[in-house]
Amino acid sequence: MSSKPPFTDVDINLSSGGFYKGYSVPIALISKLGMAALVIWAAMKPEMAKAMLSEFNGMLLNNFNSFYIIAVGFFMVFCFVIAIIPSSGRRLLGKPGEKPEFSTFSWFAMMFGAGLGVGLMVYSTAEPMGLWGSNPEIVLGNAEANTAGAIESAYRYTFLHYGFHAWAIYVVTGLSMAYYAFRRDMPLTIRTALTPVMGSWANGPLGHIVDILGVVATVLGIAVTIGFGVSQLVDGVYSISGMEWLMKAGVDGGAATPSNEGLIAALVVIMLLSTISAVSGVGRGVKYLSNLNLVLSIVLIGVFIAFGSIGFAMSTYGSALLDYIIHLPQLSFGAYPVDTEVGTWQKGWTTFYWAWWIAFAPFVGLFLARISRGRTIREFVLGAVIAPSLVCFLWMTVLGGTAIDMELNGAAAGQIVDATTTNKLFVTMGFLGLEPDMLSALTIMCVVLIMTFLVTSADSGVLVLNTIMAGGSIDTAIKHRIIWGILMTMVIGTLLVAGGGGLSALQNAMIIGALPFTVVMVLMCVSLGKALLRDDVRDGHFNDEEMVEYYGAPQGRDDT
Repeated sequence: MSSKPPFTDVDINLSSGGFYKGYSVPIALISKLGMAALVIWAAMKPEMAKAMLSEFNGMLLNNFNSFYIIAVGFFMVFCFVIAIIPSSGRRLLGKPGEKPEFSTFSWFAMMFGAGLGVGLMVYSTAEPMGLWGSNPEIVLGNAEANTAGAIESAYRYTFLHYGFHAWAIYVVTGLSMAYYAFRRDMPLTIRTALTPVMGSWANGPLGHIVDILGVVATVLGIAVTIGFGVSQLVDGVYSISGMEWLMKAGVDGGAATPSNEGLIAALVVIMLLSTISAVSGVGRGVKYLSNLNLVLSIVLIGVFIAFGSIGFAMSTYGSALLDYIIHLPQLSFGAYPVDTEVGTWQKGWTTFYWAWWIAFAPFVGLFLARISRGRTIREFVLGAVIAPSLVCFLWMTVLGGTAIDMELNGAAAGQIVDATTTNKLFVTMGFLGLEPDMLSALTIMCVVLIMTFLVTSADSGVLVLNTIMAGGSIDTAIKHRIIWGILMTMVIGTLLVAGGGGLSALQNAMIIGALPFTVVMVLMCVSLGKALLRDDVRDGHFNDEEMVEYYGAPQGRDDT
C-alpha cells in the first residue's frame, strides 16, 4: 500500500463578510429555506402535510425496513471491532499526550443529557409497558400480553431499542468526525468523515449535500424528541397545577392528552431557555445544565429504588441482560418480511427507533466529538456505547419494572397500562405510596428534570447546527444561534399542529429525513475503516514528528 499522508485539504468556502460572515452560504441558505418551506407547507396545509408525510413514510418503511435493521446491526459490530483491535483501539482522538478537555463526570453527563435524556424520561415506564403488551414473541403467539410470561421478551426488545445498537449509531458518527478533526486538524463537520472515499470532491457540491443532509436529519430528530418532551412536560405541569386549558379530552373516551395551546406554550418556553443556553456556549450553559440533569436523574432513580419494586427490578435486570446478549445476533440482523404481522410490528417499533436514533446522530455525534478530544477510540466506545447502555438498562428495569410489578400484583388495576405514553411515569409515581407532599415534590422535580433535559437537547442541537454551517467552527455567531432557535420552534410547532396536536407528522418527517443520512453513515464506516487501516500502514513508515509534518504539508497527498 501507498505510504503517502492522507488527504486533509478540506476547504469549505466561508463568507468573508456580511450577514453570513464565517458561514457557508449554500449550506446555511438551503437548510433554512428547506426548513422554512416545511413550516409554511405544514402551517397552510396541515391535513395535506399529515396525509402526504404518512403515505411517503409508509412507502419508505415497506421498502427499506431490512436496510435499516441490517445497517444498524453493522454499526454495532463495527464499533466493537475497531475498539477491540489493539492498533485502532489505542489511537488517541487528539495529538500525542493530549488530555481530555472535560472531566469524566461532565463528559458522561453531557453525553447522557444530549443523547437520551428526554427519551429516557418519556420511555422509562412507557417502553417496557408497551413492549409488555406487544413484541414479536407475543405477535407470534409464544407469550401472552401483559402477563409474567411476556416480561422476558418485553425487556429483550427494550434493551434492543436502548442498548448497544442505539448508542453505536451515535458513536459511528462521532468517531468518524473526531478522528479527522483532532488527529488530522480537519474541520469538525460531516463531510470531513467521508474524505477517505470522497477525496477532493468533499470541497464541492457533493460535500455541501452531505452537510445539508446532516442539518435536515438533526432538525427533524430534535423536533421529535422535543415534541415528546413537551407533551410529557404538559402532563407534569397539569398534574401539579390542574390547569384545564393544558389538556383536551381523549379520543373515544380515552385518556386526556395535551392540548395544542398547552404544547405550544411549553414549546415556546423550552426553546427560549435553550436559545439562551446555546448563546452561552458548551463550557457554561450546556455543561452546567447537563451536570444538573445527571444529579436529578440519580435522585429520581434513588426514589424508585427506595419505594419501588427494587427486588423485582434487579432480578429482571440480570435475567434480561443475559437474554439480550444471547439473542444479540438475531436482534442485530433479523429483518422480518414487512407483509407479515411480525414485520408490521418491527417497522412500527424497531425501525422507527433506528430512524429516530439515526436522525439524532449528526447532532449527538458531532456533539460527542466536540466534547471527546483527548480520549482514545477504545475509551470512546466503552464510554459512549457500553456504559450508557447499562445505565439505560438499569433505568428501564427500575422504573419500568416497578410499573409492571404494580400491574402484575393488581395495585395499579390497569391505570398505568391505560395511561398515555407521556403520562405513564406520573401515573406510576402515584402508586409508590409516597406522602402527598413528597409526591408533589417528586413531580415538581420530574417537571424540572424534563425541562432541563429538553433545554440541554435543544441548545446542544442549535450549537451543532451552527457548527455544521460554519464549516466546523465551534465559535459561531450568536445571531445565527438565535435564528435557528426560532426556526426550530416553528418547525416543531407547525408539525405538532399538522398532527392534530399529536406526534405522527413529526415522526413521519423524521423517518423520511433519516433515510439518506443512513447511507451517509454506512459510508462513514467504510471511510473510517479505510483510514484506520491506511494509518496502520503509515505507522510503519513514519515517526510521530514526520507524521505531523506530512499531515500539514500541502502537496503529495493520498486521497485516502
